[in-house]
Amino acid sequence: MAFDIEMIKKVYANMPSRVDKAREIVGHPLTLSEKILYSHLWDGNPTTAFKRGKDYVDFAPDRIACQDATAQMALLQFMHAGKNKVAVPTTVHCDHLIQAKVGAATDLKTAKSQSSEVFDFLSSVSNKYGIGFWKPGSGIIHQIVLENYAFPGGMMIGTDSHTVNAGGLGMVAIGVGGADAVDVMAGMSWELKFPKLIGVKLTGKLNGWTAPKDVILKVADILTVKGGTGAIVEYFGEGAKSMSCTGKGTICNMGAEIGATTSTFGYDDSMRRYLAATGRQDVVDAADKVASYLTGDDEVYANPEKYFDELIEINLSELEPHINGPFTPDRGTPVSKMKEEAEKNGWPIKVEWGLIGSCTNSSYEDMSRAASIVEQAVENHISPKAEFGINPGSEQIRFTIERDGIIETFEKLGTKVFTNACGPCIGQWDREGADKQEKNTIVHSFNRNFSKRADGNPNTHAFVTSPEMVAALAISGRLDFNPITDTLLNDNGEAIKLNPPKGEELPTKGFDVDDPGFQAPAEDGSSVQVMVSPSSERLQLLAPFKPWDGKNITNAKLLIKAFGKCTTDHISMAGPWLRYRGHLDNISNNMLIGAVNAFNQQTNKVKNQLTGTYDAVPAVQRAYKAAGVPTIVVGDHNYGEGSSREHAAMEPRHLGVRAVLVKSFARIHETNLKKQGMLALTFANEADYDKIKEDDTINFLDLTEFAPGKPLTLEFVHIDGSKDIIVANHTYNEGQIEWFKAGSALNLIAAGKA
Repeated sequence: MAFDIEMIKKVYANMPSRVDKAREIVGHPLTLSEKILYSHLWDGNPTTAFKRGKDYVDFAPDRIACQDATAQMALLQFMHAGKNKVAVPTTVHCDHLIQAKVGAATDLKTAKSQSSEVFDFLSSVSNKYGIGFWKPGSGIIHQIVLENYAFPGGMMIGTDSHTVNAGGLGMVAIGVGGADAVDVMAGMSWELKFPKLIGVKLTGKLNGWTAPKDVILKVADILTVKGGTGAIVEYFGEGAKSMSCTGKGTICNMGAEIGATTSTFGYDDSMRRYLAATGRQDVVDAADKVASYLTGDDEVYANPEKYFDELIEINLSELEPHINGPFTPDRGTPVSKMKEEAEKNGWPIKVEWGLIGSCTNSSYEDMSRAASIVEQAVENHISPKAEFGINPGSEQIRFTIERDGIIETFEKLGTKVFTNACGPCIGQWDREGADKQEKNTIVHSFNRNFSKRADGNPNTHAFVTSPEMVAALAISGRLDFNPITDTLLNDNGEAIKLNPPKGEELPTKGFDVDDPGFQAPAEDGSSVQVMVSPSSERLQLLAPFKPWDGKNITNAKLLIKAFGKCTTDHISMAGPWLRYRGHLDNISNNMLIGAVNAFNQQTNKVKNQLTGTYDAVPAVQRAYKAAGVPTIVVGDHNYGEGSSREHAAMEPRHLGVRAVLVKSFARIHETNLKKQGMLALTFANEADYDKIKEDDTINFLDLTEFAPGKPLTLEFVHIDGSKDIIVANHTYNEGQIEWFKAGSALNLIAAGKA
């Protein structure tokens, strides 16, 4: 379980010479992001000045983390790589397959029973291949990583988009698809387009009701869900230094919601305090010896406009608490404007639920600050008007807040304490009455609030805010309640004004835990058996995808032309579908069922051109596959935003979709499509999206000449015989084209050609 201090010391030993050489080559001072990237080059020799946002570069990450929902497919793929042990320290965390319903004890017991087959598989495959295994109930992957594995100046990848949480401890931590993780597990380099850099200068200091969460809610409002695409967001300034380490983690975590490659902060005293409090003084001692390399150069922060591609400045002293939503995390509303906005937009004012936790806001500080609001309600006899639930971030957090009386404070208000797991944040919430699909409002401290994400109800208006604001809004029962100016009536009819939240950054008595829930792998896993039943509905051994036949794709049909937002939740829903994350064929029955068909504005209803009838998307695609008919999917902007789930790429590949043509991609999804041997294409002219008709037949005219930098030409033949020639751009380099030719990147690894 313990961090690998020798590995960390090795990183720090290599860092100065590599960074100094890179600075010499580039010819200017370096940001923190550049220092970490240059020091983790695969060949260790920064002899090229890379063009930001353009060049693909090979990196050598220090470690990998996988959550149970994505680990299943990643490890099923790794089993085909022909390796005896993972090449890089790797952990698996069981946090996604636990549904919130009754409370922690009951819900965890139910999950262990219902998903025992999956947990047993993950435990045994981890044991066999040298992977650390965190059992169900141990906590949420990103909180555990922050507590145990993250370190300043390191680079890690993880099979979850919120891997970026580790930026709160000064890492470059990046969410990837399972196939990317498999590459690194197998000892290969990891490829990334060298990011652009966005600087966020924080001045002033948070005060009153404003929390670190409000920083990223404000940034999301400024940049939108795609404004950070292809970039690392680097926070700096006195305001950054004034925040806690876990607060920094919250900000980095939600960087996934602006499409950022990752976000990070420079090494400072808050990180020293957190590392020491979590038993890692050895890391502090090692980091202090290279401290100047674990933050940006002074000149960069003194004149940031010279060294960042984009610069944002936020005065924390003037920042107001924000409530973002509904249905998108980048629609920001200051608390003082919520009454006006809610009335104007017809948002339900009554708050039905308040939820605190998820990987974003489940630290000791988060819980203690929220509890300070709850405690005021209890002491002043204010009955809460909404239901209330919390998910502690880890067993260490849960044990410590129970010891310190924080859980007892919440329970006095009738709060449901759910398992140390993701729960409602990822749709693992059996919410009573959600099936009625009534229009309602909930508030939570999570990171995403897409339609249907939390409870499956498309009419649930979910708003994202800080834990302390969640507590205040849930107690008041009103979305337009402003705790800075408004009062609440207690049970005696007295007007009570809540005081601003207060809480401890770290527990005064230190962290404590009886059983953190960690299983170390066998020293020699050669005799460990990994059992997957052929009749299992939950797990399925993978068969390699077929390689390209070297010919143009012709007579393809349009499966769906997706309209508007099409996230990975729309392409491969979570919630009840999580149970099939290890069974590719079964989970493929959710493929694109949430996408809106541009031709009828309905979900899961597309035309089968073979019969002329309308049916569910997976059913129509299975009919095309059975008939040997290739298909393509067409989409809008930022297609595939959201989580890193590679199922959103593997399902179409498995069912016979050959290409995805969109206005623009989210980074991780585009890479996932490439890894699985798919064609990920973008319109050279976005207006061509409107030319595509429901009954089109598609022919690729020059796929046989597929080459880096050379657009592809597609012929769309309409039902009346007319044609439109559409040019499609791509970002494939030579190596990625080989993935396509081989049928997938994994096929190359298994063949020993990668």
